[in-house]
Amino acid sequence: MKIKTKISSLFGLLLGTILLMGAFACITVYQQKVSTERILKDNYHSVTYAQQMLSATNIYYTDSVNSLKNFRENLALQKKNVTEQEERMMTERLESRFNAFLAQPTTTNMLQLHEAINTIIRLNTNAIYYKSEQASDSAKTALLWTILMALLCAGVATFMQIHFPKSLSSPIQKLIEGITEIANGHYGKRLEFAEDAEFAPVATSFNHMTEQLALYEESNMARIIAAKQYLETVVRAINKPILGLNQQQEILFANTALSNLINLPEDKLVGQSALALSVNNDLLRRLVKGMPENGGSEKEPLKIYADNKESYFEVHYLKLADEYGTVVMLNDVTKFKELDNAKTNFISVISHELKTPISAILMSLQLLEDKRIGTLSDEQQELAKSIGDNSDRLLKITGELLKMTQVESGSLQLSPKVTKPIELIEYAIKATHVLAERFECNIEVEYPTEKMPKLFVDSEKIAWVITNLLGNAIHYSPQHGRIIIGARQTENRIEIYVRDFGKGIDPRYHDTIFERYFRVPGTKVQGSGLGLAISKDFVEAHGGNIRVESEIGKGSCFIVTLDSM
Repeated sequence: MKIKTKISSLFGLLLGTILLMGAFACITVYQQKVSTERILKDNYHSVTYAQQMLSATNIYYTDSVNSLKNFRENLALQKKNVTEQEERMMTERLESRFNAFLAQPTTTNMLQLHEAINTIIRLNTNAIYYKSEQASDSAKTALLWTILMALLCAGVATFMQIHFPKSLSSPIQKLIEGITEIANGHYGKRLEFAEDAEFAPVATSFNHMTEQLALYEESNMARIIAAKQYLETVVRAINKPILGLNQQQEILFANTALSNLINLPEDKLVGQSALALSVNNDLLRRLVKGMPENGGSEKEPLKIYADNKESYFEVHYLKLADEYGTVVMLNDVTKFKELDNAKTNFISVISHELKTPISAILMSLQLLEDKRIGTLSDEQQELAKSIGDNSDRLLKITGELLKMTQVESGSLQLSPKVTKPIELIEYAIKATHVLAERFECNIEVEYPTEKMPKLFVDSEKIAWVITNLLGNAIHYSPQHGRIIIGARQTENRIEIYVRDFGKGIDPRYHDTIFERYFRVPGTKVQGSGLGLAISKDFVEAHGGNIRVESEIGKGSCFIVTLDSM
């Protein structure tokens, strides 16, 4: 049956029930009305007429004219309203007694007349009582039938409430279930409705759609399998170790290079839990447990000892879209690491070798400047000064190179001790006071408070950092420039800052100035480009950080942040 027909039937049934209840109520009310009118017409009027006649006889001896007139009028009305059995005979007897009273108005005849009137009153009063009982019984019967009709209507309404919503929603529920099955990938689901149902065209279209989806899934699955095989071939052909994991840390794929590296057969990797396998495999455990949540690369190369030699790998974690998993790629950087170590060793050797001739040049220069040996001309003094400046510059560069090689080779040794921030500041000021006087710079110290915590650092290396920053500030400040150095506390950390009011640093170079050998383009101040890089390494070795705040034309502020005690 169509939904339209079901709804029409529902409303038709409801309308029929309402009309039935209305008709029954109208009939019942009408019957009660008829019963009441019959009692009023048949008996109540007779009682009234009789009582009027009785009243008329009571005033006969005082007002006979009106008495007889009223009596005759009510007697005439009573004769026309005879409704009960024996009432006509009683009315005729009343009329006979009235005529007898008129002939002889004695007390005896009056009493007989009263008796005849009372007989009519009793007859109609009994009739009223009897008919009232009948009306009451009819009302009770009507009430019973009304209750039965109400129960019948309630049953019909309950049946419609239970049956019709289910009947109407059943096709929709079937459609929802079908759509849910399709959403879950069950393309074999089909809908079936009667041909004359409204949802029959919908079911036909739905079934056609599922057939097309099933065909598409089959063709799409074939393409996915082909793409998977192609991907597996490519992954196996890559000579870099590659590992694919899903969200549950299960291994999706692993190439031969990775299998050889972690010393596990490829067929025992795919489909297995990487966490379970890592329990007995140190290298796999380091790869799995070191994965960052959002992907990225490890800062330091992964060191592996295999085949009686050390190998180094850069580890990259590629996070797949929609968090489907992670691809781990290892890049062998052993050759680059060996070249880097060779470079570090070479620089270290060269730096040590350069120190000897530089020291000899400085000693020879001191002998030349000794007036006991002889006095130099102005031109000779200028040459000697140039030789000294360049020698000092070379000595500084070799010192920076030696510090850099210590950091790169991992041989940087820290000797921490308790140090006050002001001691580091005062050391840097003393170490650069000659340079400050030469450039006529004014150094202002913002002394830390007495309650400022102390530092537990290698005072020699941190002092070198502060000295380097203060020397840079002097070099990059204009003549008669102003420099501020100080310290402040931020929560449980200490910040030592050096601020100059030179030309400033372009914001795009704020990170790169801490890289080795980098110099801001257009810089005229001579240097090796290693000072800030070494400073960064020294500070980070203490668990701190160094940063710059600068704007073009407003100077620069270098800030060293260290943990307080």
